[in-house]
Amino acid sequence: MAQLWGGRFTKPTDEKVYAFNASIGFDKRMLRQDVCGSIAHASMLAAQGIISEEDGKKIEEGLKGIYSDVCSGVLEITDKYEDVHSFCEAVLTERVGDAGKRLHTGRSRNDQVALDMRMYVRGEVCQADALLQKLLETILMIMKANVSTYMPGFTHLQKAQPVTLAHHMGAYFEMFKRDRKRLADIYKRMNECPLGAGALAGTTYPLDREYTAKKLGFDKATDNSMDSVSDRDYLIEFLDALSIIMMHMSRSCEEIITWNTNEYRFVEIDDAYSTGSSIMPQKKNPDIAELIRGKTGRVYGSLMGLLTTMKGLPLAYNKDMQEDKEGAFDAMDTACSCIDLYEGMLRSMKFNEDIMEKSAAGGFTNATDAADYLVGKGMPFRDAHTVIGRMVLECIDKGITIDEMSLEDLKKLSDIIDEDFYEAVSIRTCVENRSTKGAPGPDAMAAEIDSCEKFINENAVLIDPLDDFLN
Repeated sequence: MAQLWGGRFTKPTDEKVYAFNASIGFDKRMLRQDVCGSIAHASMLAAQGIISEEDGKKIEEGLKGIYSDVCSGVLEITDKYEDVHSFCEAVLTERVGDAGKRLHTGRSRNDQVALDMRMYVRGEVCQADALLQKLLETILMIMKANVSTYMPGFTHLQKAQPVTLAHHMGAYFEMFKRDRKRLADIYKRMNECPLGAGALAGTTYPLDREYTAKKLGFDKATDNSMDSVSDRDYLIEFLDALSIIMMHMSRSCEEIITWNTNEYRFVEIDDAYSTGSSIMPQKKNPDIAELIRGKTGRVYGSLMGLLTTMKGLPLAYNKDMQEDKEGAFDAMDTACSCIDLYEGMLRSMKFNEDIMEKSAAGGFTNATDAADYLVGKGMPFRDAHTVIGRMVLECIDKGITIDEMSLEDLKKLSDIIDEDFYEAVSIRTCVENRSTKGAPGPDAMAAEIDSCEKFINENAVLIDPLDDFLN
């Protein structure tokens, strides 16, 4: 058992206690962050004259060698180490001698852990943002191809008014656009460096905290050392953002699952994103959409778990905070995997335009437009509402749609109805006349598509500053 703190103790840690306390099984994924943070710390120590330049170079070369060997499989991170931090320092000392023992000068494992986790989450924020950018591009592609694909819009799962597929998908573009804005906001707020905060009260060494902050791509060093080692707000915010992203995908997947049924047949999910039944040969199941919908609760659970962990913790660091990782790592992996699969499913999905338009023509989605027609002829809206309500009842009795009623029957309901009524209540007219900003009409949709394209072009994907750090 490799530990960094045995001097105070007179007997070894119980094996069960060691296993319970250890985090190497899950925090080893932060190896790159730990190596980068340690290199920056050693460079600062050498620049400040706290350690020699020679030792600083040995440390940097040794850490890069460790990272390279782990990545190539030459070196394995085993559970004989308590955590990834003790692994790096122990192996470094084995390789470069006393220089490795000087690495931890002016640093606590508390600020080291805080740094590594913050840099790891920063990278995950960038990854999620890149996936969302790709998703937005796919949604925009669907919008551009379907400005004249008519479909029913729904409220309460009841057909309400005719819209277009472009308009419907535009709603999801707005959701995922807000998600990207949230990630950019989180990135900006979290991009402060906790290294140099020590255990909780800084250090007596003349550290240059802004040096390490700049070297690691942070905007600045954190302002309060106690908050630096005990802050997990950035992680809670990120898990919250991931939960909202999952909620947005789950809503869409619920619709896709419904649209994929034999009753709707609005869409055909590509074979690559479907599965079959072990007993029913005719089945083609929307399993990816269902799993995304199901995994949403899993991400929610990680958020609630961390909130619960943090709610009773006094300042500054407490071991409870080690519980910030497993659930968070799982949530990040789950959400990013879901975004990737959801985008692929959307991109390869076939929309049955004729069936969607036929569905829009049924269900009296043009009833509001029929009432507006009467209003345009001078009838008060409330009276028009009543007339069209009776018209719908008569159509239901006869099993026909409003535009299938004879002019003679229409005039029995209101003598101000003329031949132009049929054009006024056609699905095309119903959609095209809705030209206010944000509506499904052609001019409004053209403006919305331009706005979506502008957002994609003007909001570059977030870049992880560590991407080129070890090159």
